[in-house]
Amino acid sequence: MRKIKAFVATIIFALIGTACGAGTDGSSSKSEKVTVAASQVPHAEILEHIKPQLKKEGIDLEVKVFQDYVLPNKVVEEGEIDANFFQHVPYLETTNKENNYHLVKVTGVHIEPMAAYSKKITDISQLQEGATVALPNDSSNLTRSLLLLDAQNVIKLDHRDGIKTERNVKENPKNLKFKAVEAATLPRVLDDVDLAIINTNYAIQAKLDPLKDNLFIEDKNSPYVNILATKQGKENEEKIQKLAKALNSPEVKKFIEDKYKGAVVPAF
Repeated sequence: MRKIKAFVATIIFALIGTACGAGTDGSSSKSEKVTVAASQVPHAEILEHIKPQLKKEGIDLEVKVFQDYVLPNKVVEEGEIDANFFQHVPYLETTNKENNYHLVKVTGVHIEPMAAYSKKITDISQLQEGATVALPNDSSNLTRSLLLLDAQNVIKLDHRDGIKTERNVKENPKNLKFKAVEAATLPRVLDDVDLAIINTNYAIQAKLDPLKDNLFIEDKNSPYVNILATKQGKENEEKIQKLAKALNSPEVKKFIEDKYKGAVVPAF
């Protein structure tokens, strides 16, 4: 009798263990964790949107929000975080070169057209002689800003290839004064300058509407596609590939189009 009771108890414990190891849909509740460093808007919002989808595929997505463009690459390079989602390829390539990092693109997700904003003028023709223009100070976005000013005939560059600095400004008809500051602080200096070129994620975060509030904006052919990136050697890991697939899904495309209404544009 004791042997029978012991056998029954073993079966019960086995059944309980099986039930605890299964999700409500019958799949294993054990999930693999993937951490992603992201800018708050729109990157973290997009990642939060795909959490439920990834959960069904056994991926527990943890999003860590950063307010700058430096740390998200550092923590991925050092292995603290699996991937990041905040930057475009020119910025990644510059960061790799300057810091001897080994980060790679996994997939492109969206474009955030960079735009010019002002609290003092309503048309670029009103820009006065000697006006102050604030630009992002990292080399890739500074280049992007100067190219945008060149495209609007505000300045003329010596040529449009490669990295740009103020030294590449060949013509400056209004003798503009350039003030390079950290990208995240650009919305906060807008009151103190005549014009600021601001990355869309920081513009949206500061309650600026890139489509309604801009003086001029990049067109949709911008090469600055925001990407999912990871450290070289991790790009083919199953959890990273599942994340990439989710970010390029029809559901994400619809989410971007519905939520950002053209201020952020799907790139897939």
